[in-house]
Amino acid sequence: QVQLVESGGGLVQAGGSLRLSCAASTRTFSDYGMGWFRQAPGKEREFVAAISFAGITTSYADSVKGRFTISRDNTKNTVYLQMNSLKPEDTAIYYCAADSRYYSSNHNEYDYWGQGTQVTVSS
Repeated sequence: QVQLVESGGGLVQAGGSLRLSCAASTRTFSDYGMGWFRQAPGKEREFVAAISFAGITTSYADSVKGRFTISRDNTKNTVYLQMNSLKPEDTAIYYCAADSRYYSSNHNEYDYWGQGTQVTVSS
């Protein structure tokens, strides 16, 4: 069982930045691909970014490419999402997730989920 705890959300003005963190309670963090997803009110959960076991390969949704950066520190069992040039449409609850097989943009592939952290971007 892997527990994931997100932090770093908050209220920010459009154009601002936030850094989300997700801490994992496992001794085998490097065995998991990690992803960030988000869900806005009344919308489906959508893929944001994902990173491979060692952090060598990353993947991004087109809507965040060039603005968001996913990274991980396997010595700290933590994955990060640096969000720059934030827009009001980025407002959502952001979730991190762990995938024991690889990493994916498909939320159904993930085994463990955090509780989420709210990000609100004002115009």
